[in-house]
Amino acid sequence: MDQPRLFETPPAVRQVREVAPGAVHLPGYLSLEQQRHLVDAFRQWASGPVPAHRTKVRGHEMSVRTVCLGWHWSPYRYTREAIDVNGAVVPPMPEWLVRAGRDAVQAAYGSNTDAEACPAGEEGGYTPDTALLNYYDATARMGMHQDKDERSLAPIVSFSVGDACLFRFGNTETRIRPYVDLRLESGDLFVFGGESRLAYHGVPKIYPSTAPEGCGLAEGRLNYTLRHTGL
Repeated sequence: MDQPRLFETPPAVRQVREVAPGAVHLPGYLSLEQQRHLVDAFRQWASGPVPAHRTKVRGHEMSVRTVCLGWHWSPYRYTREAIDVNGAVVPPMPEWLVRAGRDAVQAAYGSNTDAEACPAGEEGGYTPDTALLNYYDATARMGMHQDKDERSLAPIVSFSVGDACLFRFGNTETRIRPYVDLRLESGDLFVFGGESRLAYHGVPKIYPSTAPEGCGLAEGRLNYTLRHTGL
């Protein structure tokens, strides 16, 4: 599952939009070839050793289907084994995906990477050690939540492939306003860290039949979120 050459050259960044302090949207960041590789990799991982599954949160099954790499996330902790699925050890983080995450942070923050993005004492820059891969069908949603189960406050890196979505990015205090609504398209990158690392965020809507031809998905949205757990 390692294709280093596909991700060894960072994409040329055409536009950077700061949504909030430390929260950056980079439209059209991934090429169609890179998007297809993310889809192909997801399909392979989704078939095992831990299959794509719907996580239960407070007894309610989420509408997205998830695959974990490196560490398995279940409310509200990380483990090496998928304790809420089948007990199998999750696949490791591939080096090409670690490198893609590091390039994404560099693209988002530029020369501010060391100060704002990297955990203290980490050599080599941002090094994600887990990824949550979420697949949304046309009816799937993600409620407003914080990513706060990590010990590290290194940024979250998010790649989108397939159908566009309405992405809601809020504040660090409450699930309600103020928040910003933006549309994430196939190939978009979104990074949030620094002051916005613990901001509430969610996906209230998927826009069916908006996936571009050649991205690898005929329907639905695939979202890769990369994190540094600090574990």
